[in-house]
Amino acid sequence: MTQDPHAKLHIAAGAAQTPTPVPTPLRVVHDRQGTDLEAAELAAGQFLRALGVSTDSESLRDTPRRMAHAYAELFSPRPFDLTTFPNDEEYDELVLARSIPLRSVCEHHLLPFVGTAHIGYLPGQRILGLSKLARVLEHFACRPQVQERLTKQVADWLQSQLEPKGVGVVIQAEHTCMTLRGVQATGATTMTSTLLGLLRTDARSRSEFLALTGLPR
Repeated sequence: MTQDPHAKLHIAAGAAQTPTPVPTPLRVVHDRQGTDLEAAELAAGQFLRALGVSTDSESLRDTPRRMAHAYAELFSPRPFDLTTFPNDEEYDELVLARSIPLRSVCEHHLLPFVGTAHIGYLPGQRILGLSKLARVLEHFACRPQVQERLTKQVADWLQSQLEPKGVGVVIQAEHTCMTLRGVQATGATTMTSTLLGLLRTDARSRSEFLALTGLPR
């Protein structure tokens, strides 16, 4: 049987056009095991009464329930997909999301701290959907935290999941455990930073990142 040379051509062309498999996005979900809102409401009521705050009035009767739900919300980040895309253009300059709103809870006093975060990276083979930088921040912020650990957790996680050439995270926040109690240093803010990869070792890249975030170089 004589083979059709055009058939080989069609097969070869079809094989060359097979699309590259798209990686399945990583689904990031907070583990809510152990959450018991009824027990939290009961404990909140006991806590208030132990401090001499009566919950018998109409205004305060539902406060323990509201407290329980409020803290459950503060400790429950929303699930998200870590969506990435191929860096087809081989973009190798800084990607920076500035002034991402931040709220977390100090693990020492369970009082809020609020502020902003600047998160940037130097892309490797893949780039990240920009909204995911805020999602990653929320994921680690929605739990009892200290700012130093939060800053490093966000940077380390992005470095391990995205494999960029460098990552930088800067957080500036006001801690109500410092401004509303104790020293009562009203208006004081705390700044922390973590630099990894080229943003730590390459002077030009580090200087550009710090300049864009407003940190002294």
